[in-house]
Amino acid sequence: MEARLEAVKRDTFGKNEARRLRAKGTIPAVLYGGATVDGKPQATPIAVDPKALMDILRGESGVNTLIGLAVGGEEVKVLMREYQVDPLTRRLLHADFYRIAMDKMLVVKVPVTVKGEAKGIKQQGGLLDIVHREIEVECLPSNIPEHIEVDVTELMLGQAIRLRDVATSPTWTPVTDADVMLVHIVAPRTAVEPAAAEAAAAPAAAEPEVIKKGKPEKAEEEK
Repeated sequence: MEARLEAVKRDTFGKNEARRLRAKGTIPAVLYGGATVDGKPQATPIAVDPKALMDILRGESGVNTLIGLAVGGEEVKVLMREYQVDPLTRRLLHADFYRIAMDKMLVVKVPVTVKGEAKGIKQQGGLLDIVHREIEVECLPSNIPEHIEVDVTELMLGQAIRLRDVATSPTWTPVTDADVMLVHIVAPRTAVEPAAAEAAAAPAAAEPEVIKKGKPEKAEEEK
């Protein structure tokens, strides 16, 4: 799936500038890639519309949506690398993108989705435990799968599905180890330790949440 997003280059930085951008209805962002500077990938500060970007993230392909980013009089193909949201309002605060070449393979994380209701749940009272919610695959940008579907219908208590059991496609190759367990059916827990329950219930400080796909170098401190 492909989307289009408008961006504007910016030459002012810092936390105060980030606040001004958000007050005007945009958010600070960085575009990585392209020509290198002193041996390091170029980082271009930009600003984007958070509502348009959130519409993309809420689409079927989510963070793996191929984006045509219009910036500086040209349109470049990009993917999201990471984005930051406010933990209370869930509003976007910052985003990072990286350029891609349509003819070069890349490695991306793809979500695992579950299909069906396991017999081990209906007949034996078991619980579905999703061990890995995403896997890594290698593919061309135009072939990024929206998700990897796992059919759990025939699973009984104690049985599992590993990556090697999932049907693959000629358009992508698994990078995650084939023996990795994706889901299994487990017996229900009978009790929860009091200390563990108290720890789970303890409130945590609300800080900006960063959803990462990689670890690019930051062009500036403005989050």
